[in-house]
Amino acid sequence: MRKPLFLLVLFFSFSPLFAQYTETINSDRPGESQGAFAVGTQVLQLEAGGKFGSDEHNLLNTETNQFGVDYALRYGIFLEQLEISIRGTYLNSEVSMPVGGLIEKNSYANFESNTIGVKYLAFDPFKHLSDPKANLYSWKANNTKFKWRDLIPAVAVYAGLNVLSDDNPYLPPGQDAMSPKFAAITQHNWGRWVFVTNLIADMPTSDFPSYAGIFTLTHSINSRYSVFGEYQAIKSDFYADNIARLGGAFLLTKNLQFDLSGLINFKDTPSRWKVAMGVSYRLDMHSEDEIIIKNRNDKKKEEEEKEKEIEIEAQPE
Repeated sequence: MRKPLFLLVLFFSFSPLFAQYTETINSDRPGESQGAFAVGTQVLQLEAGGKFGSDEHNLLNTETNQFGVDYALRYGIFLEQLEISIRGTYLNSEVSMPVGGLIEKNSYANFESNTIGVKYLAFDPFKHLSDPKANLYSWKANNTKFKWRDLIPAVAVYAGLNVLSDDNPYLPPGQDAMSPKFAAITQHNWGRWVFVTNLIADMPTSDFPSYAGIFTLTHSINSRYSVFGEYQAIKSDFYADNIARLGGAFLLTKNLQFDLSGLINFKDTPSRWKVAMGVSYRLDMHSEDEIIIKNRNDKKKEEEEKEKEIEIEAQPE
């Protein structure tokens, strides 16, 4: 789920050396925010889930029952910091409205969202601000003491293209089927806690641009279970809202995760609730990490230099 499994890697790691690739799956489910870290080169990851819920609009006197599927296909390409993805939601809606003493129902279905995008990790504090005094044999020694550099987040940028059909009922009136989407992403890793922020500009070139902030806090209970809370604020002339999500995830294997979550909002035009269940699976074709290789070579070189020093000292004058 929301970066929890990247968190687990931090928690159980004995080394202060970090890279994009993690030993356990790094999923963005079940919340809406993206983590700053990519899945790693040659890693193909599928994240999908079903959801159902209802919207009740007090002014329009309508009730909309919805069920749909969220999906994300992510792949690490070329660099450890780089990821390409397809993310979206296919949604079926049934609107009920009283007309002349009867209830009229209208159904429609389409992609609520479908975005092809690229994410790049621009700054990784674990990589660029490594602790020269780190204890290679103790996680506790490295993580229980507060360090000012812990306040510095990992930073990533995201750019995408919304690809929808012209007759899509979920689009604002007159909206183009193709439009850009941008996001700035930060991620703090504090031991068992992870805090992620997404600042999003969606369809900024259209007549109805949408701006959002998503703030997600995840806590790892143990090596299998994690929970999260999330707040999302949306500002747009077409649709604005304040949304809260709660949920959790269960790690079955290092490449397979299940999740459960719920959603509510804080207004009645419409009032909303949803329940979702999902799964994340990773096809791991990742080769040995470049950073780890580099440090292993450095360690081997240091050992060879020490052996030479010992040989020199052992030689008679």
